[in-house]
Amino acid sequence: MPTTNTYKTGALKTIIWLGFLTGSLDAIAAMLLSWGTSPEIIFKFIASGYFGKPAFNGGVEMVVAGVIFHYLIAYIFTLFFYLLYPFVQNIAKNKYVVAVIYGGIAWVIMNMLVIPFTPIGAFPIKPLNVIKGVSALIICLGLPVVLVADRKNHK
Repeated sequence: MPTTNTYKTGALKTIIWLGFLTGSLDAIAAMLLSWGTSPEIIFKFIASGYFGKPAFNGGVEMVVAGVIFHYLIAYIFTLFFYLLYPFVQNIAKNKYVVAVIYGGIAWVIMNMLVIPFTPIGAFPIKPLNVIKGVSALIICLGLPVVLVADRKNHK
């Protein structure tokens, strides 16, 4: 029988690599969905959520800040959804439905609750962009977190 400390250590290790995975998948998706836009601009855009328009005039430090913010956000969502999964699993029995719900919730939180209150500000919501954004979050965040959490909960 594993001890509580063993369980916590295992969960922490899982969340660390899973957060890196979801952050990396989401970064790749952002680059693919913004084809033709350099990764430098993508990460400067993320940094502009804190630094505002001056982020675009910055150098490597703004790219690094964008990468840090991106992974920080990915880790927060990963941690929250991973810990929430056992409770949600009791309500929605299908893990794939849960993954879709997680992807949709992540999109709503970022695009309707977080970004409008940053220096980026609110922007027009276009249906195609919503579909692409939610789909990316389902694939890059919802599915990995749900599949790993489901496997860990059924051991």
